[in-house]
Amino acid sequence: MKPTLLILAAGMGSRYGGLKQIDKIGPSGEAIIDYSIYDAIRAGFGKVVMVIRPELEADFREFFGNKLDGKIEIEYVYQTLDNVPDGIEVSVDRKKPWGTAHAILVAADAINEPFLAINADDFYGAEAYQAVADFFSTNTDKDMHCMVGYELGLTLSDFGSVSRGVCEYVDDLIVSDITEVTNIEKRDGKIGYTDPEKGWVLVDPKLFVSMNVWGFYPGIFDIFKTGFEQFIGQAKDDPKAEYYIAKPLMDMIANKEGEIKILKSDARWFGVTYREDKDFAINRINDLVQNGKYPGDLWG
Repeated sequence: MKPTLLILAAGMGSRYGGLKQIDKIGPSGEAIIDYSIYDAIRAGFGKVVMVIRPELEADFREFFGNKLDGKIEIEYVYQTLDNVPDGIEVSVDRKKPWGTAHAILVAADAINEPFLAINADDFYGAEAYQAVADFFSTNTDKDMHCMVGYELGLTLSDFGSVSRGVCEYVDDLIVSDITEVTNIEKRDGKIGYTDPEKGWVLVDPKLFVSMNVWGFYPGIFDIFKTGFEQFIGQAKDDPKAEYYIAKPLMDMIANKEGEIKILKSDARWFGVTYREDKDFAINRINDLVQNGKYPGDLWG
């Protein structure tokens, strides 16, 4: 059974100032999302499921047109504010989606096979897709999930702070803890974040962080569902609360319901958190095209 690529593309892009999920980066008008799908096809994935907001569907369908016909199946699912358990009243002040873990959860009915979940606006490198595909082809424990780890120091933006899942792990690269830090940045050549109580906290740039490259078996949906039911009861009146992926995964580990293996990879990440990141992304893609990693016209 071929794995599925799940792309989380329902974000608001408030720091970017536009629909960055399909902003054109490549030499023939490709978005980063195109390179993700291309790399997944090369690694043997059989389907794409795209999580979007309903109001974005026309934009996505226009962008992709028929360029994926005959190459890979694509299906859209919707992340909406009212996709919550029965009896929950959502705050009228709520404007943004419920977060990345909720985005994964809304795809439950579309996926029955192992899947790789990624962000739409991040370039992960072909090696990342191959690493997860290889994991699925050799692993026999359906309670052992995986993530591709990236060194923190190689994942920052020069134009502002970023959110990262900072990982702790035991010697065999099994995750023991993930801390979601929302304001990591560089200052005077150092990497750290501002803690409300401790002030400026330095972070080791060699630490593995999650960039949302998760290899999951379908059983993970039950864990995410249980976690969301607990989360939403407390967060329904908070217009900014988000259900991050790290929360249900840490509950899973604490309850001994599953584990996460960090996959080492030579893949190099870059993304477009801020509008100013776009020029860097364009240059990186052009370098990869010139070095023969990708064709100049990806789907031509």
